[in-house]
Amino acid sequence: MDSILVRGGGKLSGQIPIAGAKNACLALMPATLLSDEPLTLTNAPRLSDIRTMTELLSSLGAEVTSLQEGKVLAMASHGPINTRAEYDIVRKMRASNLVLGPLLAREGHAEVSLPGGCAIGARPMDIHTDGLAKMGAQIDLRDGYLHAKADGGKLRGAVIDFPFASVGATENIMMAATLAKGTTVINNAAREPEIVDLADCLRAMGAQIDGDGTSTLSIQGVDRLHGATHRVVTDRIELGTYMLAPAICGGEVELLGGRIDLLAAFCEKLDAAGISVSETENGLSVTRREDQIRAVDVTTEPFPGFPTDLQAQMMALLCTADGTSVLEEKIFENRFMHAPELIRMGADIEVHGGTATVKGVAKLKGAPVMATDLRASVSLILAGMAAEGETTVSRVYHLDRGYEHVVTKLRGVGADIERIKS
Repeated sequence: MDSILVRGGGKLSGQIPIAGAKNACLALMPATLLSDEPLTLTNAPRLSDIRTMTELLSSLGAEVTSLQEGKVLAMASHGPINTRAEYDIVRKMRASNLVLGPLLAREGHAEVSLPGGCAIGARPMDIHTDGLAKMGAQIDLRDGYLHAKADGGKLRGAVIDFPFASVGATENIMMAATLAKGTTVINNAAREPEIVDLADCLRAMGAQIDGDGTSTLSIQGVDRLHGATHRVVTDRIELGTYMLAPAICGGEVELLGGRIDLLAAFCEKLDAAGISVSETENGLSVTRREDQIRAVDVTTEPFPGFPTDLQAQMMALLCTADGTSVLEEKIFENRFMHAPELIRMGADIEVHGGTATVKGVAKLKGAPVMATDLRASVSLILAGMAAEGETTVSRVYHLDRGYEHVVTKLRGVGADIERIKS
């Protein structure tokens, strides 16, 4: 099993190109099931999760061709569609459940295995299935599969009130509603940039969608969708992760393609910690204003709040801050699994339920550590870049799910990092 070796010390300088958003692309790809015409995605990230979604769509009868070294995905679903999403593929990735809505909308029935993904807490499918049930779907769980069938063979519009702003459920219901009969209204809808990106793509395919970016979405169903070409939005989580690299190590790095509006709450916390973020012609420039980071408190929230997917990386930054920081995780209950690994590197962290108290230390020390999930893996790499000595991060297969060419990108700005093949 591969590992990442990091030698700490040294400031960073240069540019890092930011890829298209993994979470956006994983929602955009199933949209090909909604039309028998081609859908082409540009600025696609080159990740193992994208390959998993490609495998899943191919098993359902879609054609997916990777072009320009994986940066372009040419898809078409013009042939017969298989409506059973098998466990052996779905178990690899949580986002696999996003084929449920499109399959129901197009074919009127679907069998989708319950999904897998990072073990960062319960993410039940109830909110997805309850919404689809209001649209006329009959859904029951048998043998680990969701068996869904639209009443009369076609979904119908409905008013759906989410108990919380679920990104995945918003995406699933929005796609299903594009071909439903009548109007669907989603209250307490997720507002993330990935939702807006999906809405933009669906509109390019002929969907009638209003309210994306707000908490109320309205979708007027149409008879059919056509083909389109769509550019995947910048990955705000990769962007935030690499913004933290010069914050932790010092120096100045330009993030190509970066946008402050994607991470406004995150940028506010960086400013409070003593990190300057400025817009450039090509993206964002990040530099540390002072020798030592200032402690800040962080609470994760749905967009436009502080992203849960940047909490682990932010903790790595605050490990050497001046003072005590409190991080409150309100999205996923098991998302402090990186804390024991940071403690192995000399961090002073106490976790009680959904709250972590981080007392800044003078210096982290390199150590062998183990990645427990996708975002935890990169947080340990960031910590290793600031630590004395060598840090070896094992189980980095998590990393390949969400970051393309992480070693190449960090070495390009001066980090001493390499991948050790097993």
